[in-house]
Amino acid sequence: MKLLYSFVCFLLFCPLMKTTAQETTVVEKNQFKINLILPGVVYEHGFSDKNTLYSELSFGVGYSSSGFRGSTWSYYPTINEQYRHYYNIEKRAGKGKRTIGNSGDFYGLNTIYRFESINSNSNYSSSAPSITVAPVWGFQRTYKHNFNLSLNGGIGYKFDKYDGKVVPVINFTLGWVIGK
Repeated sequence: MKLLYSFVCFLLFCPLMKTTAQETTVVEKNQFKINLILPGVVYEHGFSDKNTLYSELSFGVGYSSSGFRGSTWSYYPTINEQYRHYYNIEKRAGKGKRTIGNSGDFYGLNTIYRFESINSNSNYSSSAPSITVAPVWGFQRTYKHNFNLSLNGGIGYKFDKYDGKVVPVINFTLGWVIGK
């Protein structure tokens, strides 16, 4: 009888129990990451329940091909700033999915500043600094052991000292959340 009573109490109160950190419906206040694909560091600051400022310093690689000059590569440092609005954190938490490490889908405004190329070899292209502004949509997932994956993209406008043009914007990062 005592076992039956304990079982009934468990069934009645089980839906009222909260799990730790999985049902959080707010973004992380401070999150540092290291990117591996294009080496860099990221700091993401949550300034409200669903909004963050994503700041990334990394190295980029560019490739261009023309009939006159042939194909060329360029290497350059970049600063990537994004305002992100995570719109499905409650839905993920309600389904029991991970929300830790800002795991969710977002849309936002992306601004990328690409510095002048750091190439010293004449076989490689040197490029002028540029700014690209784009609305983006993407997702970010932080898995066990703080492994992090993020992908976002959109269509933006790039301008430098020579001209401006519409360009695709894609940002893919693979790395680890540090400090947790």
